[in-house]
Amino acid sequence: MGRVIRGAQRGGRSVLARLDAWLNALYGTRYNPLYHSGALVVGCFVILAVTGLYLLLFYRIGAPYESVERITGQVWAGRWIRGLHRYVSDLAIVAAVVHAFRMAVQNRTWGPRALAWVSGLVLLSVLLVCGWTGYVMVWDVQAQLVATEGARLLDVLPIFAEPIARTFVGERPMPSAFFFLNLFAHIAIPVGILLILWIHVSRLARPALMPTRPLFWATTGLFTVLSVAWPISMAPRADLLRVPSDVALDVFYGFWIPLSQAIPPGAVWLTGLAAVAAVLAVPFRTRPPDEARVEPSWVNPRFCTGCEQCYHDCPYEAISMVRRGDGQGDGSELKGDRSEFVALVDPSRCVSCGICAGSCAPMGVGPPGRTGRDQLAAVKEFVERASPKPDDIVLVGCAHSAARSGEALTGAPLLRVSCAGNLHTSVVEYLVRAGAGGVMVVSCPPRDCWNREGVKWLAERLYNERAAELKDRVDRRRLRVTHASEGQAGSLVREVERFRAEVRSLERTLGESSIELNPECDLPAISVAQEGGS
Repeated sequence: MGRVIRGAQRGGRSVLARLDAWLNALYGTRYNPLYHSGALVVGCFVILAVTGLYLLLFYRIGAPYESVERITGQVWAGRWIRGLHRYVSDLAIVAAVVHAFRMAVQNRTWGPRALAWVSGLVLLSVLLVCGWTGYVMVWDVQAQLVATEGARLLDVLPIFAEPIARTFVGERPMPSAFFFLNLFAHIAIPVGILLILWIHVSRLARPALMPTRPLFWATTGLFTVLSVAWPISMAPRADLLRVPSDVALDVFYGFWIPLSQAIPPGAVWLTGLAAVAAVLAVPFRTRPPDEARVEPSWVNPRFCTGCEQCYHDCPYEAISMVRRGDGQGDGSELKGDRSEFVALVDPSRCVSCGICAGSCAPMGVGPPGRTGRDQLAAVKEFVERASPKPDDIVLVGCAHSAARSGEALTGAPLLRVSCAGNLHTSVVEYLVRAGAGGVMVVSCPPRDCWNREGVKWLAERLYNERAAELKDRVDRRRLRVTHASEGQAGSLVREVERFRAEVRSLERTLGESSIELNPECDLPAISVAQEGGS
């Protein structure tokens, strides 16, 4: 079973890589909508709230169909606003499904991320319920079908004293209380969505809730034009004395109705519960075997200076600052330059991204085997094996970028890292001073970093003096950072060739004898960085 799931993930990643590469070429990595799928759901929610407030002003509980008909008759406002409301609600479902698919095939659902997966599934379910109540508010034949089939399914559950389906047999007019409760649910459910959304991002630091402004306004404009060009028309009024036929269903919200009509209600519930159970089991089915899992980060208190940089940089708020427990930093008997506080990693929140290792100047934190000290040992072995020449480009490639196959395509020696944010700047300095003509760091696109902020903090450390910064003595002309997703191998090859030509024109000033990096930090000499997170 595990082999089948991993095979499905590889297939899904391959499809996703091709789509990403195509959209990156079309829009650029900053505006690729697939990278913003989760944020687009929130953006859709904002548009739905604004358009919904306008529609609510003209909606009448006592005459639901007639009031919606009057709204649709407002050529200059109501018609396209109603269309925008409808089309964006469909987009929200599509974006949510794409976001879930992306997280699943990228294996970003297990461990500490399981809470986000489960709460995301709840969010999608609540969004569907909110959409169903919105369709019932119109009270046309589609609303009648949604209401009658929904009542037939609910009557299977031992909840109500009398069958709900009796309300829709046509013996008496529909009570206004039904439309009032439906309207109340349609308004109240979004409040619940906000609460679940808070839970969804509760384990993230600095969550990007909204897409970039250009993408948000472009999406709003595109769907506004769509609403004007293809306005929503009125379906026939609901008639409980007639069985609706040839009803045009919204595939995103009415996908379940054909199944409900074809099989008994109990079978529908069993099918639905089986599907939900399968989706809920994704975090457990996709987690790597025990021997393949990377252990959470840990802090060596001997090297921690209390600078708080790893605390600020952690994308998952898995690091806190606590008083030293060794009696040397409790505020009463500080010795030398030992700090009062030390970093502490919460293993239940740590996803082992290793970004903290890249942020630690004294190299005292990180997942086992991937701290700055471990990286320096690995790069020394790499240099001995690869022996880079002054005309050589060395690729330092993120495991989730196009650098996965970069060595075979470009002919450049490849040093693999789990995440660009895990890379310690001392590794870059060592490669340059060991004789490599240039170092190209290949990362995921910034909006698709598998560890959220790895690309962001890498750039800050290399170019903007964020701790642990790349020293000024390193010639930045010999350094290049490029973003290439898994499907952009061709773009990577072109970037390597361009960089190689630039490097060959530079004069070599440092050689192997210039290497004087010391991985064993002298604690009294460590300068404590005080800058905060951004």
